[in-house]
Amino acid sequence: MTSSKVTDASAAGAPEEGYERGLGSRQVQMIAIGGAIGVGLFLGAGANIAKAGPSLILMYALAGVIIFFIMRALGELLLYRPVSGSFAEYSREFLGPFFGYFTGWTYWLMWVVTGMAELTAAAIYVHYWFPDVPRWVTALVFLVILFGVNLISVKLFGELEFWFSMVKVTALIGMIVIGLGVLTFGFSAAGDTAAVSNLWAFDGFFPKGIGSSLMTLQGVMFAYLAVELVGVTAGESEDPEKTLPKAINTLPWRIALFYVGALTVILCVVKWTEFSEGVSPFVKAFAVIGIPAAAGIVNFVVLTAALSSCNSGMYSTGRMLRNLAESGEAPKVFTRLSATKTPALGIFVSVLFMGIGVVLNYVVPEKAFGYVTSIATAAGIWTWLMILISHVLYRRQVVAGRLPASSFPAPGGSVCSWIAIVFLLFVTGLIAYDADARVCLYVMAGWAAALGIGWAVLKSRNPQVTERRGDSDLEKVG
Repeated sequence: MTSSKVTDASAAGAPEEGYERGLGSRQVQMIAIGGAIGVGLFLGAGANIAKAGPSLILMYALAGVIIFFIMRALGELLLYRPVSGSFAEYSREFLGPFFGYFTGWTYWLMWVVTGMAELTAAAIYVHYWFPDVPRWVTALVFLVILFGVNLISVKLFGELEFWFSMVKVTALIGMIVIGLGVLTFGFSAAGDTAAVSNLWAFDGFFPKGIGSSLMTLQGVMFAYLAVELVGVTAGESEDPEKTLPKAINTLPWRIALFYVGALTVILCVVKWTEFSEGVSPFVKAFAVIGIPAAAGIVNFVVLTAALSSCNSGMYSTGRMLRNLAESGEAPKVFTRLSATKTPALGIFVSVLFMGIGVVLNYVVPEKAFGYVTSIATAAGIWTWLMILISHVLYRRQVVAGRLPASSFPAPGGSVCSWIAIVFLLFVTGLIAYDADARVCLYVMAGWAAALGIGWAVLKSRNPQVTERRGDSDLEKVG
């Protein structure tokens, strides 16, 4: 790339300009792995098992295939043009400036709300050891600690996320091995009742009916939120050409092992009727096996998972606010970087909004997790739809010869993207059908109205910003 090209990209306001490329290959890999293992699996799966029984395994597998389609579509776009805040940039380039603006702000909302969910979950986990400590106090303490970590440097964020993910991965593999040992050798208190037949022995594989199983898809999709985080790391990865494809291509085995594999083993060891909402199925499984210390260890692991996801949320919200500010769609003050090259002000403002989760834990501690997960899922579905639609439109441009082909093309071209689009619209329909989850669509309607008003104000004050498309002449890889 020539020096003049660098100048042009800078002038165009490349969103990643000024960031430290401090995320190495091992960190990007573990961020991607950690993104696929979160509170949705560790805590949310308990309620979904109670609703769907063993068929939840099939729902995770089905959703996992769709997530892989989404990530391959994103991968093709990332290797066409790797930028921080990628989803907003691709929406801006292929759908128009309003969609870039809407997607950027909605992804920011998704992570703020997800941060609330993770803080809520972390408070629930600490409650396991310290039942007398109010949940809102625990949530507030964790919020402050993670805020400090994100202000220091991207390297510290990457390193902390690496070890958070390492703990989750090691623990999940350990749980699978112990579960297989119980099934094979029959040791422990669960040895006499553990059997593969537990998957169908209690009212069948679909004990509540296929309809109830499908209704869990909204919760299942929440469990997969954050897999797209590798797209946000693109502007700070040392070698995106190599690290991003590797992170995306390892997604299928991660889903097969950590979601489908872990749930299958747990539901073989413990019959599905023993699980309930608000209790981690992993903690429950070890309690049934009769290893109290292990249950405490698992509780620590799931606490780590919650803090990991909240840590990622702070990272991504700060970057997305800076991307919006660079595009003139948020106050210019958010473009500033601290001495450590982090978007400190954007992170600070995001943390203030995450603090609403602390308030929810004070006001409605029992319902806080359900409220915020449904809103996060709706915002996540929008983000995924924008990735898929941008990919379909990009493929059309490539076929027409107007844009260069990516070095990491999605298999089947845009066919898999269309399948994923239909699936996400189906899940949105399920959310609308569910009286409890439906509230998130009302919240999203209010959010859309607020963004629409913001766009009208922006257009009246700075019309050239509302006409800007993505800078497709920025640096391309491949």
